[in-house]
Order: sequence, then C-alpha cells, then structure tokens
Amino acid sequence: MRLLEWQGREILARAGIAVPAGGLVRSPAEARRRAAELGRPVVLKAQVPVGGRGKAGGIRLAQNPDEAEKIAQEMLGSRLKGLPVESVLVVEALRPAAEHYLGLTLDRSRRLPIFLYSPQGGVEIEEVARESPHLVSRVHVPPLEGPSAFRLRRLFRIAPPSLRPALADTAKRLWEVFLTYEAHLVEINPLAEVDGALVALDAKLILDDDHTPGPQFAGLSEAVTDPLEAEAKAAGMSYVRLDGEIGILGNGAGLVMATLDLVAQAGGRPANFLDIGGGARAERVKKGVEIILKDGRAKVLLVNVFGGITRCDEVARGLVEALRGKDIPVVIRLVGTHEEEGRRILAEAGFVPVRTMEEGAARAVALVKGG
Repeated sequence: MRLLEWQGREILARAGIAVPAGGLVRSPAEARRRAAELGRPVVLKAQVPVGGRGKAGGIRLAQNPDEAEKIAQEMLGSRLKGLPVESVLVVEALRPAAEHYLGLTLDRSRRLPIFLYSPQGGVEIEEVARESPHLVSRVHVPPLEGPSAFRLRRLFRIAPPSLRPALADTAKRLWEVFLTYEAHLVEINPLAEVDGALVALDAKLILDDDHTPGPQFAGLSEAVTDPLEAEAKAAGMSYVRLDGEIGILGNGAGLVMATLDLVAQAGGRPANFLDIGGGARAERVKKGVEIILKDGRAKVLLVNVFGGITRCDEVARGLVEALRGKDIPVVIRLVGTHEEEGRRILAEAGFVPVRTMEEGAARAVALVKGG
C-alpha cells in the first residue's frame, strides 16, 4: 500500500518529526486560502504516488496567493506521469542550509530492516550510491534489538558532528513508524536542515498490504490507482511504473528484481517492473508487452524469462505477436522449459536471444545510449 505524501507527512508529524506548515487542498480557491494563511511563499506538490514529480512539473513554487491559485488550477484535473492529480499539498517554502536522505526498508537477502543515510539528499539514493558510494551509509537493525546507540553512531559517521544527535533522534522515531505501520519502506528525502533543526520536506511510506489489523490503519488506503497497474492486475500480472527508459518483462518477482538491479549496475534505468507470473501463456505475455508500450517511456524492451512452469515457446509466441510492426529495440533472454522451440520461434521472427542476464542488461543499456 503506497501512501500519498500528505498521508505520510501526517504519520511523521504524529511521531514527532517536524514537517513544514501547510495542508491538503482540492480546489484552486482552497490553495489561495492556504497560501494566504501561511503568509509567505509556498510550494505546491501534486499528490500522486510516483517519484520524479519535480522534474515532471508536479512540484512548483508560488510567491503569493494569486500565483498559488493559478498553479493549483493548472495542476488539479491534469495527469502527472499518467496519473490523475486530484489533490495538491500546499506547504511553506523553506530555505534549507543542507539536505539529507534518511530511509528505512527491508533487506530481503538478509531478512533484516536496514537504515540508509546520506548527507546528500534531494536526489534518488540509487543515483548517489552509484556516483558517490562513500556518501551512503547502511546499517542493518535486528528487530528485537532496534536502533541501538552504536548502530546509529555507525550509520551517521559521515554526517556533520553537530547534527548527529538530531539525526539519531529522527531515526528512532522513524523506526517506531516502521514498526507501528508494518512498513516495507519509510523514507524522508530530503530531510532538510533549517535553522539548525531537521524538517521532513517529503515523506514516502509503503505499507504491507497484509498488515495486522489495528486502529492506526483506519482511513489509510491506496488513494490513487495507476490505470496500467490495474490493467496488469486484472490480467494476472504485477506492474509498477518506474522512472527510466528500459522496459522490463520477466517471470517471478525475484527474477524481475534481479533484472532491475543488473540494469542499474550497467548504468541504465528501468522504466517499470512487470512480472507476468508463473505459467504465463502467450496471451498474457502479449498483454504484458502491450502495457509496457502503452506507458510510452520505454526506449528498449528487456525480456528475462527462466522457464519452469512457464514455457519458453509460449513466451516466444506472445512476444512475436506483441512486437509485430512495433518499432522498439528488444533484448531477450529465454532459458528453461521448451527453450529450443522458443528460440526457433524467435529466430524465425528475426530475434536472437542473449545467453545471460548480465549480457542482456548490458546490451539494453547500450541500446538506450545509442550503442
């Protein structure tokens, strides 16, 4: 369950983490009133559950109430990255002295929660880790022990010394949110340094859909459903929209996640996560490709299928049917049940599969970059 920013910020505020003054609006007139109440420049933020809102025009500065009303009128009713904008968060515009990143998520390989911190916030943590790995620290936290002092000292060893006590306090509060709401991810980016204090300028929370019932979940729901995600779900697939340019199709969540990681390691950015599921027949494969192409951002399609109960010949038939007449480069890795038949079908259609996942990821990234 992905919460919208306004929901996440309310949860953080209840946990004692400072957030900018402001609130949610659903009409231009409300935006004007909210800006007038704050009495200073404001930031308007479209409430859709996707990243990269700023680059897409979903986060804008207004100097006065008139400008806030005009921007809200342009945002409300529009679509941002394919999603309808039904509400806007209007908050005071602050001037941070510095921006940090602080997040808590699950490391499934270690089966432990993991804190991530960087003194370079405001951009995607993956980008920081790739370009400046020394600016990202990671600390695993055993659930029965929690964020003990020595772990927090290790986590914030790269932080400014004067800020470490405040960061440690924020991390402890984030841990309580993580446990209370049975979260998969709790992220503050940026966590801003304003007048010597820390303020959460953004809030991202993803909760476990199968959480234990409790009063803290009252009124929480996935407020906006991605239409492509809903279309994929109706067809028996799992789809998540991302911000890159390499479309990903695979079978099995683990294999698709590994493919995303390999693309990132090769210097590329995935456009989506799409798991066609086990035992997918040609029609479902075709539908999966259609959904990726319908999104419109994928410049290259990378298919990674390991056939167990999924038959490679069925996958090949679905791919050939879906890609007939389409002008998009395709990289295919097809291994497993009925592999030779699948390769024959692809060869007749002019496709030559790669042998390994690593080769496929590297070739897809090269194609995006003009190789």
